[in-house]
Amino acid sequence: MEVRGTAPSMQQPAPIKIMFLVAAIAAGVQFGWALQLSLLTPYVQLLGIPHTWAAFIWLCGPISGLIVQPIVGYYSDNCTSRFGRRKPFIAAGAALVAMAVFLIGFAADIGHASGDHSGKDPKPRAIAVFVVGFWILDVANNMLQGPCRALLADLSGGEARRMSTSNALFSFFMAVGNVLGYAAGSYTHLYKIFPFSKTEACEFYCANLKTCFIIAIALLSILTALALTFVRDVPASAAATEPAKKGKIPVLGELFGALKDLPKPMWILLLVTCLNWIAWFPFLLFDTDWMGKEVYGGKVGEGNLYDRGVRAGALGLMLNSVVLGVASLGVQFCSRGLVKVKKLWGFANFLLAIGLGMTVVITKMAQHTRHYGADGTLHTPEPGVKIGALVLFAILGIPLSVTYSIPFALASIFSSNSGSGQGLSLGVLNLAIVIPQMLVSVTSGPWDDLFGGGNLPAFVVGAVAAALSGVLALTILPSPPPEMVASKAMTSGGFH
Repeated sequence: MEVRGTAPSMQQPAPIKIMFLVAAIAAGVQFGWALQLSLLTPYVQLLGIPHTWAAFIWLCGPISGLIVQPIVGYYSDNCTSRFGRRKPFIAAGAALVAMAVFLIGFAADIGHASGDHSGKDPKPRAIAVFVVGFWILDVANNMLQGPCRALLADLSGGEARRMSTSNALFSFFMAVGNVLGYAAGSYTHLYKIFPFSKTEACEFYCANLKTCFIIAIALLSILTALALTFVRDVPASAAATEPAKKGKIPVLGELFGALKDLPKPMWILLLVTCLNWIAWFPFLLFDTDWMGKEVYGGKVGEGNLYDRGVRAGALGLMLNSVVLGVASLGVQFCSRGLVKVKKLWGFANFLLAIGLGMTVVITKMAQHTRHYGADGTLHTPEPGVKIGALVLFAILGIPLSVTYSIPFALASIFSSNSGSGQGLSLGVLNLAIVIPQMLVSVTSGPWDDLFGGGNLPAFVVGAVAAALSGVLALTILPSPPPEMVASKAMTSGGFH
């Protein structure tokens, strides 16, 4: 969310190639984000954090999204640095991402050097380093992406067509970063690029993760350096920012104060969005862990079966991103009149509910078809089970494309009809995303542990929430005016 500050210094519309450079930063950010989603939940368990508590680490994302983005957005609107309004924050965010990724990738080595013992025992020092790095990473990602989107808006010079193009470019590079990140996470021998990554404290899985993050640092650094070198960023006017310096940051007060003045359609939208994200977050947090444990039958830190399952999950997420990119074009086409927006969202939520329900079916199939070798070792799942799981990952890219676009478009439409501010309305919508994420992060681990420690209980709750979200979308969610749908449907950003 970009927060309204004082009147910005206007700049002339930039050529597409300049906006291309700024949008490309999204690929570097999303590369690291894809690694987080696919590899870090299994990694924290390798360090000794039990599954029950692993989800608590993900609390940083919604907390930083709720606090950091508005504050950074406010200050970047009013920054008078000679380097520009956005560049200092983009540079600082990229530097913090690099530092955080280093801490995460080398957590096991730093912990071992500080006194952690080798083996399966919990590694408290490595865990401490990892948690610090992880929280810095989430703060840095939120610090980086807001100014990038704001800079693209600045470079558009207020022209609607350029604004739409810049958002399309940003979304495209997000998809590119996802595909590259998941592909890197699914490759077994990536650590051989940097042989030093494999150490006594950091075995194959850890070494692959470390190598992926080294690549992420290099990619983000190159893309950021190119953008900061060739893109012109106009600083805010000192005269315009003077009134803002007299008061405190109005961001959070405005955000929560706006709730009491919301029109009824926005309240319904918040409810449907909240249920939608309660459905999504368990799968987004534990999809690769599900592949390693339930589908492949592996155990964390015991043999390579779990690791193979996690890598297969990363491959599934790569397929998911490909479908997501293609389906996003379909969402734009359908929302131009062939299918009503609320029906599109409702049916997408039913597809999500069915997909989450299918995780139970695939798990049962994997359990019933498992076979062991002569020495008692468990073999990988049957080809049909693996294909079914990968197909499920791919199909879920369709409802995800709807989730990343339709709620934001409806928030823009409803706020326009009621006369509310766009930025503030989208900020309120963000509450319906981060609060469910906090809820899922706190409850999913203990909830799963209550039923034996697997991932299916949280997935089943997600399926129920998705079905409820679909019913509400089809029944009580107001339909937007047809003439506004086409112009709003795909001009808003997605979730982080």
